[in-house]
Amino acid sequence: MLLIVVIAMGSCTGQTEIPDSTKYSSLFKQNIVPLTLILSGAVVSGTQLEKEIQLTMSGSHKTSLDNYLQYVPAATMYVADLAGVKAKNHWFDQTKYMFISGIVSSGITWFFKQTTLKERPNNQDFYSFPSGHTVRAFVTATVLYREFHETSPFIAWSGYAMAAATGGLRMVNNEHWISDVLFGAGMGMLVTNLVYYYEPLKNFNPFKKSENISMIPVISADEWEVSFVYRF
Repeated sequence: MLLIVVIAMGSCTGQTEIPDSTKYSSLFKQNIVPLTLILSGAVVSGTQLEKEIQLTMSGSHKTSLDNYLQYVPAATMYVADLAGVKAKNHWFDQTKYMFISGIVSSGITWFFKQTTLKERPNNQDFYSFPSGHTVRAFVTATVLYREFHETSPFIAWSGYAMAAATGGLRMVNNEHWISDVLFGAGMGMLVTNLVYYYEPLKNFNPFKKSENISMIPVISADEWEVSFVYRF
């Protein structure tokens, strides 16, 4: 399924040139960590080690903080844009790539949840693998990193801290196993890296000449909205 998505994204760019070995090598290096996380999650899933880790991680006190932390990297990106921090792309392109990454990763997440039918550690349902919260957190964290790693490393890396905290809290809340979190983190990173590599709909940006228009994220417990702001 992931291969089909990659081919589709490549066709959307409208480019016919085949990337050379240097580009492929760079793409592989970018995805060593995501692929390692995905493999680790697949290997540890259902093992006794995973059960022992869950017993250690799960706490008696639950928190809803993970519902908010997954969106902090996205909020950080827009705040940095409003503050004038130089980014790799225009805010619309940032949003476009984050949206595409989110849609693709959500589809893959749904596929695995429906096919693996893995029971959650709290025994509430059979849709544990992978962690959707963690996938979303690492999608937004990777977008933040790709946009600011050359101009503001602190901002770029801060997203991964929030994403890791999101995954950890999913385990503390006894909602997910470590394999769900590892696989979800790797998949979120991998899909986003592929989107940034192929740059689907690269030339589509109706706001590129409208420098006075920007966006502000509005995050609540139940929803995530984006408000448009026009500066006169």
